[in-house]
Amino acid sequence: MVLNLAGDGQYWAPNDKQARSNEVNSHHAFLLTLNDKLLLAPIHNPKRALDVGCGVGIWTIDFAEAHPNTTVIGTDLSPIQPNTRPPNLNFEIDDCCSDWVYPNDHFDYIHIRQLYGSVADWPKFYRQCYDHLAPGGYIEQVEVNPAPKSDDGSVTPGSPFDECGKLAVKAGESFGKSLMVEEFMHEEIARAGFTDVVRVKFKWPIGAWSNDARLKELGRWVLIQWYEGLEGWVLRFFTKHMGVSDHLITLQITRNGIPKMLLFPTANDS
Repeated sequence: MVLNLAGDGQYWAPNDKQARSNEVNSHHAFLLTLNDKLLLAPIHNPKRALDVGCGVGIWTIDFAEAHPNTTVIGTDLSPIQPNTRPPNLNFEIDDCCSDWVYPNDHFDYIHIRQLYGSVADWPKFYRQCYDHLAPGGYIEQVEVNPAPKSDDGSVTPGSPFDECGKLAVKAGESFGKSLMVEEFMHEEIARAGFTDVVRVKFKWPIGAWSNDARLKELGRWVLIQWYEGLEGWVLRFFTKHMGVSDHLITLQITRNGIPKMLLFPTANDS
């Protein structure tokens, strides 16, 4: 386990070797979602870009390579980024919830991905984004909703995936940092002063059950992400922040049958 070094910053998920490897799975899933694009914002030759909560830095490196004339900064609580990087990219250990040290109107583009469960005061965070973006700049946030849903009603009340979503809500409340930011981030971004806010929603199937070729491939990667990440997500959150023993958590997951549902899906869970 790599310790968080940036002040009192806390992150709910593990950042061990398996978790860092799973970030690569997530990155590939996002690329499939956006048709191999790194972003949706219509940026044009940005001078400076910031990737907040960059993790292992895989998106940040790809972005810096695609924009060699842009000065790129990636920040995270932990020093888990590679030493080899494009010359226009610097990684910094920083807590995005603290007061930012950059000049106002400094960045042309701010990117945020999977920061759910990491920020207690989202209005303050978005205000800082607003203050440090240059006029005409863009903020782009990409989040997933940890409460699975289904179009056909197959995620029924009391089902394993339904219970998983309820636990995610409860865990975020106990930690004081909501995991459900996907549901309200567009409203908070607008309240911070941003204009022309666009919300784009995508489906992430869990497993290769879809008849659509692209969704089938995406579902395979989301399945891998869930299967490799579930135990670490749950153990870290519930033992560290909710005082539940790892034995009870493992038993609960087994009883709920989530690992079995991931490997042998019978419902259209997404």
